[in-house]
Amino acid sequence: MPSIDPLLNFKPTGMVTPDHLGVILTEGADAAGFLQGQLTHDVLLLPVGKARLAGYCSAKGRLLGTFLVLKRSPESFLLVCHQDLVASLVKRLSMFVMRAKVKISEATPNFQIRGIIGQVLDEQLPSLLSLDSWGVLPHHLNELTGHFVKLYPAVTSSKSIARALWIGPVSLALPSQLENLPALSHEDWDLAEVLSGICMVQTATAEAFVPQMINYESVNGVSFKKGCYPGQEVVARSQFRGTLKRRAYVVSSAAALHVGLEVFSAADPEQACGMVASTAVYRQTDASQPASYWGIVSMQTAAADQPLHLGSAQGPVLEVQALPYPLLEDI
Repeated sequence: MPSIDPLLNFKPTGMVTPDHLGVILTEGADAAGFLQGQLTHDVLLLPVGKARLAGYCSAKGRLLGTFLVLKRSPESFLLVCHQDLVASLVKRLSMFVMRAKVKISEATPNFQIRGIIGQVLDEQLPSLLSLDSWGVLPHHLNELTGHFVKLYPAVTSSKSIARALWIGPVSLALPSQLENLPALSHEDWDLAEVLSGICMVQTATAEAFVPQMINYESVNGVSFKKGCYPGQEVVARSQFRGTLKRRAYVVSSAAALHVGLEVFSAADPEQACGMVASTAVYRQTDASQPASYWGIVSMQTAAADQPLHLGSAQGPVLEVQALPYPLLEDI
């Protein structure tokens, strides 16, 4: 007898302002070359008006931050990341500018971001949905340009839910496709993000993961053909020597999850096998029904088929759910 989808009634459709996202503006004649030497993806090969997922690593290959990189022009890039890391990432990136002709600045107040989910995308932006994930649809008005970016969908056992971001200058009116859309809650957006299987690094998880520990190589967030960047040797060695022992998994629980909380398996109750990287809550439309809690956990692959517990070996039980995309095999 097939199991019942616990998210059967999760059918969000509408728009939200994802306040947890911030924007870093990188511009100048050397902007592309500078970012090429800092990020995990190939920025030089990124066409104008296109986007990519990318990470920014320490020398030890640990992610200091993760970005949606949008190339607005040959000399202008937007880096969308977790808001609580914007100031520290601007400061750190600026340390390596040296004599390069590039300026890095916090630009969150200068740009507007909207998250769009569900059926409204099929109705309003079918041309965007025809693109691959990270595909971009520009919107021009009065010499200003905003961009729709297609994100990986949220996937449950019974459905796939389309997701997208709108990014544009604050002085640019919202496109007509976004007018009068139903309002979504931040809980809807957070849950859809978790169900996409892709998380962004935030303060609680900075320097906790190499890119493969949160599956970035499997969602086109790492290029293994580009030149050097901080931590490249560690990232490449993990992939090419078949030493990937930690991956990210979607999980659910009857207890609330918190980013940075450790996860334990029955196989080794004394030592944590993973860490919670992102969280969400699902509240039933029937208020009498209990909420369920969801998240992305980066953990040892050997623990994925073991009984898992949150916070300690005696903590609340975690259930591993199916990933919404295939994992790239070790090379």
